Amino acid sequence: MMKKALEGIRVLDMTHVQSGPSATQILAWLGADVVKVEPPGGDITRRQLRDLPDVDSLYFTMLNGNKRSVTLNTKTARGKEILTELIRGSDVMVENFGPGAVDRMGFTWEHIRRINPRIVYASIKGFGEGPYTDYKAYEVVAQAMGGSMSTTGFEDGPPLATGAQIGDSGTGMHAVAGILAALLQRTHTGRGQRVNVAMQHAVLNLCRVKLRDQQRLAHGALAEFPNEDFGDEVPRSGNASGGGQPGWAVRCAPGGPNDYVYVIVQPAGWEPISGLIGRPELSEDPEWATPEARLPKLGKMFQLIEEWTSTLPKMRVLEALNAHGIPCGPVLSTKEIIEDASLIANEIVVEVEHPERGTYVTVGSPLKLSDSPVKVERSPLLGEHNEEVYLRELGLSPEELPLLKSQGVI
Repeated sequence: MMKKALEGIRVLDMTHVQSGPSATQILAWLGADVVKVEPPGGDITRRQLRDLPDVDSLYFTMLNGNKRSVTLNTKTARGKEILTELIRGSDVMVENFGPGAVDRMGFTWEHIRRINPRIVYASIKGFGEGPYTDYKAYEVVAQAMGGSMSTTGFEDGPPLATGAQIGDSGTGMHAVAGILAALLQRTHTGRGQRVNVAMQHAVLNLCRVKLRDQQRLAHGALAEFPNEDFGDEVPRSGNASGGGQPGWAVRCAPGGPNDYVYVIVQPAGWEPISGLIGRPELSEDPEWATPEARLPKLGKMFQLIEEWTSTLPKMRVLEALNAHGIPCGPVLSTKEIIEDASLIANEIVVEVEHPERGTYVTVGSPLKLSDSPVKVERSPLLGEHNEEVYLRELGLSPEELPLLKSQGVI
């Protein structure tokens, strides 16, 4: 029987909304037993953005697969005792409450470490130590303060948020890395440790090339950007790749909102591109033949390419460019992605059966381990595993369970 990578690791999941649940879901996919502790009313996202009345929302189901759910009111004295037992039996504890919330509950790191010296206790917060520590953070707040928004969008437009959840799920991935490192270190030291990840820091880590460019500005304009004017900060530069090779999204037929292909023009790609666009003479023309010659005319270059691509559907452009090894990618809409046969075959777009809402589509594990295959399972119903965890695993008496319910403890 093949074991999973994290089999035998118990995760106490005290997270809600997105940044924390995205991290604990990955741990669950890797084989950890993730017990989600929810207030008796449930994680708020069970009721947010509902598409069907009175069932768990897709917001919840898509971030809480492969977990078990118990309910617990940690404000009650008995609730605190039960939480203490859960901490004692866990390897990892993860939370993403507001700053200081768990401490106010009476569970400081010192106290948690006394209960279980081997526990890895991970927290996701908006900010690190300093003037912002107690401020609330959300996805786009983290993007704003981590360097993403100021560098996204067009030069003459406002700062833009990216549709990728780099503040929430991006921080979740960083938290997973910290938790796994702490578990590995525990095999040498026998000790757990504190793992802290701030959303602002995670976004900045994903924007490091923009700090590279900030420092390059000291030595003059950034030639690979299409912008004409440079001040003392990295500008928004539309769809410029910002890397060593120029890239741009060019329009395709029939001209819908996502009928674009992103094309990167490497030195070796110019000759085949000039042939494809019907201008083979440009590969010899000294005005166009070298990257240095093309750099001041990037706008014109992509306009010439677009005159060709705008006559063809994006998938035809993809085939034509790839036949010559030219890097490019069609802009896939959410509808195209959810129906994409290769993504379905790779089990990154997965259908899951749910007892109350029927079938839903979710994103599968992006981490593929040869010895730890992932079967994506549905999210748990609220308190679905109360009996399993409290009676069979914590050893509470069957008489106490209905009492805890009537007293509002679970």
